[in-house]
Amino acid sequence: MSSRSTISPAEAADHLAIRELINAYAHCADRRDAKGQLALFTPDTHFVVYMDATSSVPTQDLHGREALVPVFDNLNTYATTTHFNGQSTIALDGDGRGTGESYCLAHHLSFDDAGQRTLMIASIRYIDEFVKLDGEWFFAERRLMVDWTETRSSTP
Repeated sequence: MSSRSTISPAEAADHLAIRELINAYAHCADRRDAKGQLALFTPDTHFVVYMDATSSVPTQDLHGREALVPVFDNLNTYATTTHFNGQSTIALDGDGRGTGESYCLAHHLSFDDAGQRTLMIASIRYIDEFVKLDGEWFFAERRLMVDWTETRSSTP
C-alpha cells in the first residue's frame, strides 16, 4: 500500500463511495435485503467464496448477479447476523476501475432444535474489483476469503 499525503477531491469522493458500497453490502446482509444486496453488483459479476482462505480451490465460483441469490438466501438460516467492517484498502486506476481488500468480523447467531443458542464468528477478507458505471460504483468481482471461524454456545 502506498502512502500519499494528498488526493484530489474526486478521488476522495470515489474512496468514500466505495467504502459506502462495502458498508451497504454488510447492512443489506444483516437486514436480509437480498434485492438491495444484488443491486450492488454488476449484472456480469464474478463472486468467489473460499471457506478456507489458504486453499487454492474455491468453495463456490459464481458468475452473474442472479447466481448470488442462493448465497444471500443462506443468511436466512441464521436468527440474526451482525457484520463489523474493519480496515480497507482501495486503489483506483483513474479510469473508473479499482481494487480493494476489506476486513469483516461476521457474527451468525442460530438456535438448534432444543432452543440452544450458538454463535459462529467468521473472520473474513473481501478482495474486490470495483467498476464505476454511470457515476456509481459496483462490485465487478468479490472474493470472500474466510481466514478462520469460531463456534461457541451463546447465552441470552
